[in-house]
Amino acid sequence: MRVVTAYRDYVRRCVVGVLACFFGAMAAADAAERGFPFNSELMMDAKPMRGSKRVPMLVIRAQGEGTIEGWCNDVKAQFVVAGDTVTILTGASTEQQCPAERMRADEELMAVIMDITHWRREGDLLTLRGGKTPLRFRTMTN
Repeated sequence: MRVVTAYRDYVRRCVVGVLACFFGAMAAADAAERGFPFNSELMMDAKPMRGSKRVPMLVIRAQGEGTIEGWCNDVKAQFVVAGDTVTILTGASTEQQCPAERMRADEELMAVIMDITHWRREGDLLTLRGGKTPLRFRTMTN
C-alpha cells in the first residue's frame, strides 16, 4: 500500500512537472511571437553615410525569413526566436560595388549581427544585443 501511494505521488509530480514545462514553454513562445516584430520593416537608428540616403534595415516576414539591408548590399537571413533569445542565420548576399567606406561598414555590421544573441522590444524600438555593440531598429510606419 505504501509503495502504491509513493508511486502515485511520483507520477502526479512528474505529470505536474511536464505540464508546467509545457505551458511555460508555450507562454514564452507566445510572448516572443507577440513581442518580436515579425511581418515588419525596421530601420536602424543611424544617419545615412555621406553621399547616400541608405540606412540599414531589417525586413522580417512571418516565419522569420527576411533580409538584412546593409549600407551597400543585402543579405538573406533567417531569424530564429525563442523567448528573449534570437539567432540570426545569414545566407546569400548581393554583390553590388559601393565605395570602400560603405562596404567596410557592411562587413562591420554583419560581424555585429553574427554576435547577436538577445532581443528586447520597447514600443517601436527593437534592440538586438549580444556582442559589444547593441543595434537599435525602429519599426517603419507608413
